[in-house]
Amino acid sequence: MNILNKKFTTNYNTAPFSQIKDDHFLPAFKLAIKEAKKEIDAITNNNEFPTFKNTIEALEYSGEQLDRISSIFFNLNSAETNETIQKIAQEVSPLLSEFGNDITLNQKLFQRVKEVYNSKEDLNLSIEQTTLLDKKYKSFSRNGANLPEDKKQILRDIDKQLSTLKLKFGENVLAETNKFELLITDKDDLKGLPEGAIEAAKQLAESKDKDGWMITLDYPSYIPFMTYADNRELRKKLSIAFGSKAFKNDTLDNQDIVLQIAKLRHERANLLGYKTHADFVLEERMAETPQKVNRFLNDLLDKAKPAAEREFANLQNFAKDLDGIEKLQKWDSAYYSEKLKQKLFSLDDEQLKPYFKLENVINGAFTIAQKLFGLQFEEIDSIDKYHEDVLTYKVTNENGDLVSIFYADFFPRAGKRNGAWMTSYKPQFIKNDKMERPHVSIVCNFTKPTKSKPSLLTFNEVTTLFHEFGHALHGMLANTTYPSLSGTSVYWDFVELPSQVMENWCYEKEALELFATHYQTGEVIPMDLIQKIKESATFHEGMQTLRQISFGILDMSWHAQDPSHISHVKSHEKEAFKNTALYPDVEKNCMSTAFAHIFQGGYSSGYYSYKWAEVLDADAFEYFKKEGIFNKTVASKFKDNVLSKGGTENPMTLYKRFRGQEPKPEALLKRAGLIK
Repeated sequence: MNILNKKFTTNYNTAPFSQIKDDHFLPAFKLAIKEAKKEIDAITNNNEFPTFKNTIEALEYSGEQLDRISSIFFNLNSAETNETIQKIAQEVSPLLSEFGNDITLNQKLFQRVKEVYNSKEDLNLSIEQTTLLDKKYKSFSRNGANLPEDKKQILRDIDKQLSTLKLKFGENVLAETNKFELLITDKDDLKGLPEGAIEAAKQLAESKDKDGWMITLDYPSYIPFMTYADNRELRKKLSIAFGSKAFKNDTLDNQDIVLQIAKLRHERANLLGYKTHADFVLEERMAETPQKVNRFLNDLLDKAKPAAEREFANLQNFAKDLDGIEKLQKWDSAYYSEKLKQKLFSLDDEQLKPYFKLENVINGAFTIAQKLFGLQFEEIDSIDKYHEDVLTYKVTNENGDLVSIFYADFFPRAGKRNGAWMTSYKPQFIKNDKMERPHVSIVCNFTKPTKSKPSLLTFNEVTTLFHEFGHALHGMLANTTYPSLSGTSVYWDFVELPSQVMENWCYEKEALELFATHYQTGEVIPMDLIQKIKESATFHEGMQTLRQISFGILDMSWHAQDPSHISHVKSHEKEAFKNTALYPDVEKNCMSTAFAHIFQGGYSSGYYSYKWAEVLDADAFEYFKKEGIFNKTVASKFKDNVLSKGGTENPMTLYKRFRGQEPKPEALLKRAGLIK
């Protein structure tokens, strides 16, 4: 039998990556779907009266092997993909979508769930059981169980199309990212670039048997070039390449896919009785309605826009005085912002990087987790990894009990998509009185070590690592009974609280002194640099806030109205951006065609949640600051009421239990320097 369909006999029941071959996946999926269908049939055809145990719990624990195979496969498709895996993904996604529909559109099964749901008042259920019952009932009602047969078939067809389109969208973006290479042969064109970036570009060119220096659209290559390269023409070339991904009217173009996804989502929402896709999505979010989201975004826009316009005017004047630039363009943004930041704070990333050796930053995150939550991290080599770059850890608590297995994957490569994310290979849950601990992973794209230097992080990369580590803690510290309510399985606008709150420790002297030491001398980061990091933390905060708001507005423009009148992606996007645009538009560029968060990932109608969670995180960290950033009591309250609880209760209830009050936006606005 295929390795993927057996119970894993590995250490800690981890994924046996070294034994898995690409051609194992398709047959494994087909067999696992068949087995899961049998489990569903057993629940459906059970002659006993429907109970919470024989229907809701049985449903919750069904398809365990299929979920496991899916998590391994789709994580590899993001972090270590190839043509074979992408082809399998195209074939498997419709099968999984069809199987999902087989469950939610199974009338007989829904009838059993409904009977339990209708008698819930008499069942004496715990809070977590009540949440699970609500979630199961809604998974049917919100996915067409109450529809007549002909409409159920339409829903199935839409879901199949959407699963294939989303995959194709992501494949096109990855192919576009990998396709672009800027080979520099004249050393003068590297002027302004830090030594580390030049060395990395040289190494990249060598790895492709080219003479010279190579720049790509991967973040560790792209961002230093856009930030430091003096050659404005080359910055322009790179910026346009980055901004025109999947927007070239060729075989990798995503315009039609964007229109199809938006229209199908709207059609699906209408079919289910919702006005728009956003209405459908937000019913299961803290924000509740599109109107509330738009109010939230516009309110923030009112507060951030004057600051953003002031900052932009200052930047424009600075660039004009410095280099005679009459009109700032998008490819000038990072370059002149960095120069102005250096002038105002005598601080630049190159000064900071020697203090942020990757290994030290990882250990810093571990030490902070130990001080707050009593966790111990031990690097182990007794489990399989899917790539040699991946680091593997065993996480234990103060009593030495296993808390989690932790994978960390930090460097870019051809098979890995851009960006940073947290994911899991196995959730935490309790079954038959046995506690199953989670396997959690973070994936980033940081600068690789070169021949002469270790991996030295920019401050932005440091906060990214802490952000993803915050998500990881949410997964690791999970302590719930049911897998679908465990860890990060929470309302989407609550999921960013643990990740964003962790970023705050990167700005605190007490925390920085634990890990920010010079990679050559071992010297702790000087106090004046810490001061400058804090002072510069709100640099261009107005512009940054405006940028995040603009992405939220773009997301809502695709999903909170009927998109059938939209025929031109770029024109629609321009209209959505009109109140937030500072830089002149670039005709060749389009964001929507590469906006993977909303067209491939799970953020459709949810991009606002980054800002929403910032309100929560600023308010939460204010509590830590008041009591001490390593205060055990506050940390325990955060762990017990937020991190360990997953989606077992309403997030506002959990938050208030931790904080003693609802979050107030003032903490965020103050931190951002938008109010005094």
